[in-house]
Amino acid sequence: MAAEDLPSEFDVVILGTGLAESVVAAACSRVGQRVLHLDRRSYYASNWASFTFNGLLTWIQQLQEESQPKEVPDWSSQLEEGEELIYLSSSDSSASICNLQVFCYTSEEDEEEQAPDTTEEETVRAADEDAVQEVSEAESAETREEEERRGADKGQAAQTAGEEPEAESHPHAAPSQSEPAKKKLSYAQLVKEGRRFNIDLVSKLMYSRGSLVDLLIKSNVSRYAEFKNVTRILTYRHGNVEQVPCSRADVFASRQLSVVEKRKLMRFLTSCVEETEEQTAYNGRPYLDFLCDQQLGENLQHFVLHSIAMVTADTPTEEGLASTRQFLRCLGRYGNTPFLFPVYGLGEIPQCFCRMCAVFGGIYCLRHSVHCLLVDKHTNRCKAVIDSRGQRISCSHFVAEASYVGAERKKVATPTRFLSRAVLITDSSVLASDSEQQVSVVTVPPIAAGCPAVKMVELCPSTMTCIPGTYLVHLTCQSIGSAYQDLSPLVTRMFRTVESHDKAETRPAVLWCLYFNMADGSGTEVEGHDLPSNVYVCSGPDGSLGHEHTIKQAEFIFHKILPDEEFCPPAPNPEDIIYDGETTAATGDTQEEEQSPQKQEEEETKEEEETKEEEETKEETKEEEHLQTEE
Repeated sequence: MAAEDLPSEFDVVILGTGLAESVVAAACSRVGQRVLHLDRRSYYASNWASFTFNGLLTWIQQLQEESQPKEVPDWSSQLEEGEELIYLSSSDSSASICNLQVFCYTSEEDEEEQAPDTTEEETVRAADEDAVQEVSEAESAETREEEERRGADKGQAAQTAGEEPEAESHPHAAPSQSEPAKKKLSYAQLVKEGRRFNIDLVSKLMYSRGSLVDLLIKSNVSRYAEFKNVTRILTYRHGNVEQVPCSRADVFASRQLSVVEKRKLMRFLTSCVEETEEQTAYNGRPYLDFLCDQQLGENLQHFVLHSIAMVTADTPTEEGLASTRQFLRCLGRYGNTPFLFPVYGLGEIPQCFCRMCAVFGGIYCLRHSVHCLLVDKHTNRCKAVIDSRGQRISCSHFVAEASYVGAERKKVATPTRFLSRAVLITDSSVLASDSEQQVSVVTVPPIAAGCPAVKMVELCPSTMTCIPGTYLVHLTCQSIGSAYQDLSPLVTRMFRTVESHDKAETRPAVLWCLYFNMADGSGTEVEGHDLPSNVYVCSGPDGSLGHEHTIKQAEFIFHKILPDEEFCPPAPNPEDIIYDGETTAATGDTQEEEQSPQKQEEEETKEEEETKEEEETKEETKEEEHLQTEE
């Protein structure tokens, strides 16, 4: 929508299109609030976004070339009596994204024969500059084609979304791997097929009974997306990737565990479902101590600690048990693992909520921002905002992504933490199997003292995030150093790169790799900042595997704005909506039905009169005939 067309008054103005902001926008719009949703970026979802490969190259280049924050014009002329200005931050993602490093380990040109060990390292500026320029010129055409393709696929998904998100495999996405010889993809091919990738900035999964899935089902937003099961839980130890038995069927089918170990594991998992006095006695003590005292061997301790609870050895027992219960509670709802993943990537989820907001009247404007807030000095409430074109827009409440609030205004109890992220495009799976449609989550304990534990998600082509013949791998951990320092040692051990000492052909080869650090949003509070009382701050992605923190935050903000309203009530199905024209027509039909008895009486009276006339005519005719006969 053009900026000059914006109305001058809204109930809620929201800045940033991340997941929390999008959920708040959808919830407010659903209950009748007038919502204006803005983002200074040219794409939806902020740091939750998904990019095509070409789009990611453009995003990287923009971050590296990002200049100093622009000067904000003086808007003091917009002030009215009793008001003051609060300027917002004009910088973009530079504060939340840093330490970008890109490596290309495949040939730059498309060659007929490529030696498997030939690798080449390039920086973004040197290797990607020409490709990015081509991408920028063709960006709009590719975007339109991609949206048409997604729209066709999602049309089928909307019919099957029903009460719960579907988690079936999709035949149209199955790659063909019947080629006699596997040729290594070149960088040129990755760029050429770039629009078929969907690469997430943040790596998370959806617990099948988690707050996000519950919200998608309750609000009917699930109709806008489709989902796949995470099919395997894997772990990395002793230099090998192993599958973790977590469901009852997996436990009894596992060849890694003895019969005794299988019984012990099932008995332990059954005992974890409910809290007992024996468990509470270990509160405050390491979870590993509790597992040892349960007579679980080294194998079972590793599986439970790292792959089921997904915690570290020194995690308190109460937290470890809570994580274990959550894992067990989510098993079996959609498959043998507790997790779902949205087709086309996690960046789809914020856009689904934006779509719901727009359906109920929300107004969206990208490449548009808010420069400052107009605050009433007496009530300390935000009365209006001034957008990037100088328009004054009145509002009752204002919600902003944390990056729009200057550091001098934030009140943070602890220094900002960061996450280390790596995104790899590989040529095969970390654990080969009969099926090439595996979506896997891999837990990697610290590989050495001082190293962080790493969560890895491996996506196959059927998730529509990578092309056939490749896998998309996301690695995430809490930052100790830069992302490259934290994650490259693990990458060189588990995959084949130029730095790898062991270049065994059984290991997947890395074709392309991106490292970057991202701010951890778990420490950002909604309130308590040096801001007006009706201004709320949304944090960015946090380091957990699920979405509990973000959904809880969005619900908290909604109830602050509208304490008496229901959070995201179900949206009606399209076939149940009665439009104004249909209502009028229906009313007209009803009126006709109500008038029909009167018309029926008139018709009956008319018929009776006609019948009488006919009878009289017949009698006269008979009399005339009788008289003629007598004569």
